Amino acid sequence: MHRNWLVVALAVVCVWAPGSSRGAAAAQGGRTMRLKRVSSVDRQGMRTEAFSLLVPMGWTFRGGVFWPLQNPAMPANCAFTVTSGNSFERLECFPSGAHFWSTNRMLLSNFPPGSKYLGSEVRAPMSPADYLRQVVIARNRNNVGQLRVVDARPLPKLARQLARAQQASPGAQSSAAAAKVRVEYNQVGFAVEEEFYCVIETYSFPVRTLYGVTTSTNWTASYVFSFKAPKGHLAGNAERFWVMIRSFRINPQWFNKYQQVINTLVQQKIREIRHIGQISRIIAQTNDEISDMMMRSYQQRSAVYDRLADQFSQYIRGVDAYYDPVNQRRVDLPAGYDRGWTNGLGEYVLTDDPNFNPNLDSNQNWTPMRR
Repeated sequence: MHRNWLVVALAVVCVWAPGSSRGAAAAQGGRTMRLKRVSSVDRQGMRTEAFSLLVPMGWTFRGGVFWPLQNPAMPANCAFTVTSGNSFERLECFPSGAHFWSTNRMLLSNFPPGSKYLGSEVRAPMSPADYLRQVVIARNRNNVGQLRVVDARPLPKLARQLARAQQASPGAQSSAAAAKVRVEYNQVGFAVEEEFYCVIETYSFPVRTLYGVTTSTNWTASYVFSFKAPKGHLAGNAERFWVMIRSFRINPQWFNKYQQVINTLVQQKIREIRHIGQISRIIAQTNDEISDMMMRSYQQRSAVYDRLADQFSQYIRGVDAYYDPVNQRRVDLPAGYDRGWTNGLGEYVLTDDPNFNPNLDSNQNWTPMRR
């Protein structure tokens, strides 16, 4: 089974900050962190919210879901950035990559490396660290100065979680690997550090030909994102980055319809999507009911984001679970604060200052939350 990620991909975390309205704030002894909820609408395809996340106030969100209409198994993709006012702090989500490889030399002579085969780029499978260095960083950071890799390491716990969630067809072999790579470089005269994450999922299966049995491999690079900050300040911004990743949420209704589109394209053996109207007709035939199988897929994908967030949480203190009495739901927020409030609009205030009260000098009604 070909698994697709949309950032952004789509799916989401088992424990999320809630999706409500306008924003969130955290305060600690005079230090504040304020965030707002951003809703990204898939205007080209489903014409509904695809995902949402919390971003720091004053930061700019750009990007979202787009439909390249190349690969029937991955008709849509996602890319976005969340950038600070000075442009030096940034969370970036890169498009997922769909790739194909074969031991059939005749096939490769017709579809050499770099070409497209059924919408997938022909490329030999790579480790996630090599993919980050040779593809993601090489393509997206080729205009910076003195770039050097300062750290590269696998994420075996995440890979094991992915391997357990994979469902390969009979006779096929599947594998999963994850890694992170940290680089340093100069940008307009400033030293910058950036940490990239990536997951590689591989599915190989035998193919009988006139010349014997060959192996075809479909592999995807997903969950590809990075955190950037001035050198020495990446850890100091970790709490903001962590909140954004933790709060990233795919709309389950969007996810449900998107998976139905993929299933229809695969079942009809559509090898090439010719225009968006073709997708629109399929979308019109989808239903809103989310099956148990679809929900399990959604939850499995969510668990992966949890693991990714946990890998980055080594910089920060972790989370505390609060009960939001207005929206009647649980919300995970940065740990280490003594008390919290909600205004019911997706905004939160956390503090360890016993004299702090968000209702003072405010035209909103803040309700205390309990941990």
